[in-house]
Amino acid sequence: MMHHLNILWKFSRPHTIIGSIFSITTLYVLACEGKNMGEHIGLLTATLIAGLSCNVFIVGINQIVDVDVDVINKPYLPIAAGSLSLPSAIKMVIVAIVLSMAVAFSVSWFLGLLISVITIIGILYSVPPIQLKKHHLPAALCITLVRGLLVNIGMFVHFRYSIFHVEITTTLPSFIWPLTNFMMAFSIAIAWFKDLPDTDGDLQYHFKTLPLLYSKKTAFIAGSTLIIIAYVYSIVWSYLNNYQFLLYGCTFFLLLFLLHLTTIHLTDTAKLKRFYLRFWFFFFAMYLLFMTWFLV
Repeated sequence: MMHHLNILWKFSRPHTIIGSIFSITTLYVLACEGKNMGEHIGLLTATLIAGLSCNVFIVGINQIVDVDVDVINKPYLPIAAGSLSLPSAIKMVIVAIVLSMAVAFSVSWFLGLLISVITIIGILYSVPPIQLKKHHLPAALCITLVRGLLVNIGMFVHFRYSIFHVEITTTLPSFIWPLTNFMMAFSIAIAWFKDLPDTDGDLQYHFKTLPLLYSKKTAFIAGSTLIIIAYVYSIVWSYLNNYQFLLYGCTFFLLLFLLHLTTIHLTDTAKLKRFYLRFWFFFFAMYLLFMTWFLV
């Protein structure tokens, strides 16, 4: 039993699952404005089930399509490693998307529509003949649209609509935009950083990623610059609105991020993979910072 759960855990790409948990939970807290959150825990639970199941489908379909590439780039993934058969993986993603859709539409038409759009983008990202992930600009756009815009604005609107019956066309509060803008910038950097350790397989299978079209250094500098600008924007916004907690928090994580940049080794694939996974810490941290801001 534990062996099968471990395979499922690896198949789900844990950093993306954890990221989804942080994002959905934080947006729930923001929508509730940090008050009476226990009253709607069922809604949060159902949304997490729908979102995480959709997450499993998207990363799963990506692994099913990219087995040959993953054998080179990510041989530790279950299908590439041979610990999970292709038929079993296909069954898992079918169950995941059926569960996601069923739960989402049972909650509300809006959540069902949101999950449907995210699913379609995930398919266009991974599945031939379109397979947008093979080109760095469409790939960055897909990740930014989902992780940056649809999750943050969409989930926030969903929670306000379900809890307070706020119309979906109602103007959004100002505090949602700094978080959304940061995550959009972060998502673009994810699209570029994730390809840094994968150049061998991407080159062999003719992927037109930023590190291959230009250089690893170019992708690293571009992504790093974007994140620094996003942090500076968040700091300035916090200062102008006199949000001291966010001001100090964003400043601290910016300094930590600058320290993280010094750990890069562009010629060492193993270290690049560790650099990329540690990069996700800053994704989690920003959501945790906003969540804590509303709870304290």
